[in-house]
Amino acid sequence: MKLFSFPVFAVEKAISKRMLSLEPQHREWFAQRWAQKPYRKAFLENKAMPLVTLVAKGKTWDDETFNAEMAAWDALFYPAEVEVLRPMVEGDGLLQLMQKNVPAERVQALLNKLETQRQA
Repeated sequence: MKLFSFPVFAVEKAISKRMLSLEPQHREWFAQRWAQKPYRKAFLENKAMPLVTLVAKGKTWDDETFNAEMAAWDALFYPAEVEVLRPMVEGDGLLQLMQKNVPAERVQALLNKLETQRQA
């Protein structure tokens, strides 16, 4: 997937802000991993930035392109990661303008992906 050139620091800031409002068990799990550089880098590159790309470009891509990119994004998510990423789809905080005008069925497809591609 060709990633959208959204600034990574803005995504990191949104994630850090979201961590503060997580439930205690999710916050503890995610904060321990987020503090590790390899995890942080992998999470941003493989989960957060592709999600940002799908949200940002999803409103202008045709159905075929959107569906192909969704299929190509094969990340698996832990429950705490879903809690961190969900607001990026739903229109929370810094990224709110980006979610504007994303078709409702694409928002639902992204949320379904987060919910169904779970790791134990």
